[in-house]
Amino acid sequence: MAEMKTASAESTAARVKADIAADDLSAQVTALREDLSRLTDSVRALGQGAKSVVTDEASLMTERLRDKVREEPFMALAVTAGIAYLFGLLSRR
Repeated sequence: MAEMKTASAESTAARVKADIAADDLSAQVTALREDLSRLTDSVRALGQGAKSVVTDEASLMTERLRDKVREEPFMALAVTAGIAYLFGLLSRR
């Protein structure tokens, strides 16, 4: 009879430890999800910032190219013809 009480007490203690471990694991998973959510937000913000910088730089380069073509239209035409000729030569191979 004493052995049954001891086994029952050990079983109860084991269940309590398992419940505590499960609660601890649940808390860690929740914390990990929150960390992952914050990391996702940070990466998203970084991506938006990079996109903004690239867009601004592309607009600036496009405007510079337009100004250069307006200043020297014949040079732009010669460069375009030269590039087209090179592509034509490469496409034959």
